[in-house]
Amino acid sequence: MTTLEKYLPALVWLKDYRVADLKHDSVASLVFTIMVIPQSLAYAMLAGLPAITGLYASILPSVLYSLFGTSRTLAVGPVALTSVMTASAVLPFAVSGSEHYASIAILLAFMSGVFLLVLSFLRLGFLTNLLSHPVISGFISASALLIIIGQIKYFLGVESQGDTLIPLMTSLYAHADHTHLPTLLLSIFCIASLLLIKRYFGHFLTFIGLPTATVKLFEKSGPVVVVVVTTLIVAILSLDQMGVAVIGTVPTTPPTINLDLISWQMARDLLPSAFLITIVGFIGSVSVAQSYAAKRRQDIDPNQELVGLGLANIGSALSGAFPVTGGFSRTVLNADCGSKSPMTGIITAFLILLTLLFLTPVFYYLPTTILAAIISISMSKLISVADLKELWQFSKKEACLLIVTFCVVMFEGMETGLIVGVVLSILFFLWHTSHPHIAIVGRVPGTEHYRNVQRFEVETHSKVLTVRIDENLFFANARVFEEKLQSLVSQNKDLQHLVLMCTAVNMIDASALQSLEKVVVRLADAGVKVHLSEVKGPVMDKLIGSILLTNLSGKVFLTQHQAITELTQQ
Repeated sequence: MTTLEKYLPALVWLKDYRVADLKHDSVASLVFTIMVIPQSLAYAMLAGLPAITGLYASILPSVLYSLFGTSRTLAVGPVALTSVMTASAVLPFAVSGSEHYASIAILLAFMSGVFLLVLSFLRLGFLTNLLSHPVISGFISASALLIIIGQIKYFLGVESQGDTLIPLMTSLYAHADHTHLPTLLLSIFCIASLLLIKRYFGHFLTFIGLPTATVKLFEKSGPVVVVVVTTLIVAILSLDQMGVAVIGTVPTTPPTINLDLISWQMARDLLPSAFLITIVGFIGSVSVAQSYAAKRRQDIDPNQELVGLGLANIGSALSGAFPVTGGFSRTVLNADCGSKSPMTGIITAFLILLTLLFLTPVFYYLPTTILAAIISISMSKLISVADLKELWQFSKKEACLLIVTFCVVMFEGMETGLIVGVVLSILFFLWHTSHPHIAIVGRVPGTEHYRNVQRFEVETHSKVLTVRIDENLFFANARVFEEKLQSLVSQNKDLQHLVLMCTAVNMIDASALQSLEKVVVRLADAGVKVHLSEVKGPVMDKLIGSILLTNLSGKVFLTQHQAITELTQQ
């Protein structure tokens, strides 16, 4: 791969691109565009912006990622989590739907793009590893539930405020008496239709005699049918005149950032939210990209993914939109439509642009309740009770971490929940590593294998004690390790040799080295020699020339069996 291809991955797949591939991707793009337009409109509404903004966020970002990203399947655009995190970040500064609100959302997209590029330049993508599976699962489940609760106001046709559980429920209860009956009835129709068509649309297409290939291509486009039908119902019955909320007149130009409404203090206050949106978006995007890359035996470069997503977010800001990323549902749709290359993203962007230029009048009677129904049904799939059950069986501590993250997100907000989850993950890790598993081992009879005396029938020697250390040695566990060795030695008055079996030690820092030196000196005074066995190369490189090896009362053995054979013969 040339340097130019490394920084512009599109050159790699364009080299082998043929006219036949273009025809295939064009068909896939057409179907994908039809299905993704309602989703994009819904997610813009979720971000607190005019629904049409979702289409602006689906054009330039899609093109930029297709050129600079390394996944050949990932579809970049508005997604639920980043949309609701955008709303949560912007609402403290402006009223939803105002010019000020739109300007802040654009700024947030730009900041997220810059963060991604900086992470790529500094190669700091590893920071995303701070989000453990329990934290991510608890965060996504709670966020999805909050999103669903937040859509109830659209189903009832009432006003409500709040972005956490108690304010949302309190506000909904206070406005429940003002429920708009036509909106409620239309909402019930939308939800029921979406659920039924999702289950039976494929069977219906088969029943009317369509080929299997066509059925597979269009069976997921059922929501589009519901969108068209509900829009026609509103237009024919003039439900908008009865108070049913509709998209209305679509602006002919995208929003632009008004610098007079932005201050440096506001930008500083947005930094934590922008960073969290960046991390959450990148983790979700890379996990989806890696799963599809594995299925198709392709490679992705996480560092170049940072570049592709960073440019996509800057492109979204230039388009007057909000933060974007690679979404799971969006990518699944893309793959199901038969996408073979990133050209699908470029063609889709072109088709959405044509929609904006010529078809926006058809959105006038589109009811907001159908978009809320699409969001709610999509989010319901992200609430995973199975994750909690599996974690509870595997590790109750990690299950508690999921529960705490879930509860904090529900009651205190997404950013707070994510931060608390990360902090607890780090604390759990430090607690685990500060209490290393230390096992006394003996030889399995007739073999050269050494195992824990508490788990196996093994041979030991009264004057030789072997201790296996099942953890890296560093400042957090150095003192505990030192005290544990002193305790084990004090329990055996006949002991002459202590062998530290280092098969699981991959790293040792200065604090642990100092503790080992103390152990060697103290045990030497007590007539006990300390030996090391099976020390790994990188660890041995650090020990060479240290005071530990200089003052070591025993020897360094290549294998544990060699150590036991020599010491027991003595």
